[in-house]
Parts: sequence; C-alpha cells; structure tokens
Amino acid sequence: MKQELIVSGKTVEAAVEKAVNELGVSADKVTYEVLVQPKKGFLGFGETPAQVKVTYAQAPVDIAVEFIETLIKNMELDAEVSVSDLEDGKLLSITGDSASVLIGHHGETLDQLQYLVNLAANKKENDDDDRDYTKIMVDIEGYRVRREDALRALARRMSARVLKYRRNITLEPMSAYERRIIHSEVQNIEGVSTNSIGAERNRRVVIYLEGGRNPQREYDEE
Repeated sequence: MKQELIVSGKTVEAAVEKAVNELGVSADKVTYEVLVQPKKGFLGFGETPAQVKVTYAQAPVDIAVEFIETLIKNMELDAEVSVSDLEDGKLLSITGDSASVLIGHHGETLDQLQYLVNLAANKKENDDDDRDYTKIMVDIEGYRVRREDALRALARRMSARVLKYRRNITLEPMSAYERRIIHSEVQNIEGVSTNSIGAERNRRVVIYLEGGRNPQREYDEE
C-alpha cells in the first residue's frame, strides 16, 4: 500500500516529522521530496514554511505480517507472528497455544495460507510499481522443519525398500514443496531415482531403480 502526504513545517525536518506522525510510521520507512524550501522572514514577516511530499510504501513483509495478524485476530487465536531472514526471502513464524489449527492435514492449510500471504504481500499497486518480488515462507510452531525431517527419513526408508525388493514404490499425494524434498533426498542415494506422476492434488512421487523403466512412461501409457 502506497500513501502520499504533502505537509508544511517550519523546517524540512519538522515537516517530515509531522508527516510520519500522521502516517504512524518511523522516519526510516518513508521517502520525501522537498517542494518548497523554507525561508526566513524579516521581523516575522515574509516567512515561508517548508513544504514536502512524503511517500510511504509499505514493504511486502510488513503487508504479510499485517495479513497474518488480522487473520489471527479475526479467528480469535492465541498466537503471534515474528519475522526472520532467509537466504532468499523472509520467514514468518507463527507461535502460540492455538496456532496449530492453521497447519491442517500434512500442512495443507499452512500451504494455502502461505500462498495467500505471498499474493497479498507482492500485489502490485499499478503498472509503475517496480518493487522486487519478496519470497515469504510461513511456518507454524516449527512444523516445516519437523515435516522436512520426516519426509527425508521416509525417502531414505522407501529407497532402501526399493533397492531390497527391486520394485517401485509410489508415495502418497504431496504438495510441490514436499515432493521437492523427496526428490532432493533420493538424489543422494545411489541406485534409485524419482519421478512425479499424476495431476494437481493427486500428484505423487515414485521411487524406482535407476536404469529401470521410467514410471512416468508407464503412467502415460495407462
């Protein structure tokens, strides 16, 4: 969200301070343009106040936090959100006694929440809005770390079964994020490989012997 104010003050600094107070943000969150430089009068006459245009463009991460805090309030949940840096974006961590209701079965609700948060945070105000896309990951009570550990363990366990019994194993349907974790873990295991079959919500990973028939071909031929 972008807001602009044109304000006057005895000095440029005073005008900017007045604007940020009206906007309810800190001075480091705004940019300003001096429209009129202040001029001192003589004996109190002819004095010209400074006039500035102050612009506040809410950062994507702030929009994301506001989105989640509004959701928490509307659902009357005992939870709060904190922000930390990721290598390629921001992590919003939701914690609290009732926060787990936002996880859903295998994180389905959490994934949907994350999708909506990214849509809201990165929505362009207009065609001239040149803000860079900010990738935002949402986690609840450390669920994603625990789920990733469980998926990597599953990938190793199922790969061992494929190598032992020489038969493909098809896993349950997963989100794209979870499938990537399985693919990544199996890449480190010699003798097996992976492919994804199915469509949309029914898309799943198949673990199979390297050099064997690609399960994607079998699926396409059905």
